[in-house]
Amino acid sequence: MPRIVVTAEDFDTGAELDRLGAGAGAVSSFVGIVRGTTGGRALAALTLEHYPGMTERALGAIAAAAMQRWRLLDCTIIHRIGRLEPGARIVLAAASSDHRGDSLRATEFLIDWLKTDAPFWKREDFADGEAAWVAARQEDDAARDRWIEGPAQG
Repeated sequence: MPRIVVTAEDFDTGAELDRLGAGAGAVSSFVGIVRGTTGGRALAALTLEHYPGMTERALGAIAAAAMQRWRLLDCTIIHRIGRLEPGARIVLAAASSDHRGDSLRATEFLIDWLKTDAPFWKREDFADGEAAWVAARQEDDAARDRWIEGPAQG
């Protein structure tokens, strides 16, 4: 069963990958990290908000779609909330399978769908004291949409 965690706490990437790797032939992962700059501006922090319950259900649905689409043994999505400074881990999307192709494609799918379909609101807090909410990006929608008509198995 997929592991879904939404937390303010940091996560141990190695421990999470070890858990997924038990009995697997392949484990693939993506770890997102808060950037130090955005749009050429120094970032002091990224603040993430969410709706408890709704967010976990949305992440669970994304993980379930990956489990159905590829031959996975398991997958994990961990997403942090709250105020995160540059260099902090923000998200882990990982999948395990018997063969690398399934886990690699599933991990890419997980992160592409997380960027558009997970109900998180992100505010960039800049070093100069200004702040701005992060708007949806066309390139994130395009990355997600390529999976809609793409091959189901690989």
